[in-house]
Amino acid sequence: MARVKDDRTFWSSLGSMDVYKRNQGRLSRQLTAIALAAIVLLGCWTLTQTILSTSVEGWESNWDYIRYGIPALLGGIGLWAVYRFVNYPRFADFLISVEAEMDKVSWAGQTYLVRATGVVLGTMLVLGLFLLACDMVWSWLFELIGFLRVTSA
Repeated sequence: MARVKDDRTFWSSLGSMDVYKRNQGRLSRQLTAIALAAIVLLGCWTLTQTILSTSVEGWESNWDYIRYGIPALLGGIGLWAVYRFVNYPRFADFLISVEAEMDKVSWAGQTYLVRATGVVLGTMLVLGLFLLACDMVWSWLFELIGFLRVTSA
């Protein structure tokens, strides 16, 4: 597989509109973009609810423009950076490779998954009961020799 040499850095490619390898790794790039966009938008919403929630003296008349304008501007810049980040050649190649490897994975069937989950839950229950029994035995032994004094409330 021949690698395409792209000398552009992330910061120099921010103004570009092109999509790197448009039809490869679409699902992984879309899901990554959605997750990063959710983080950006949640951060902007949090900004309006915390730092910008109370107005500054002298700015009351225009406070709503400031309270919602700054996060909107930051959100727009953040969403553009997310779009460019998932199309940055090095990161896009990584996401393309991830999707190619995920296609090679043999996923477990539902019956196997249910059986394996039952084994794990059963083992955890047995180990939990064993630890409870050990705790009760040691507590009884320590109370018997006077090392531990348990008072009822």
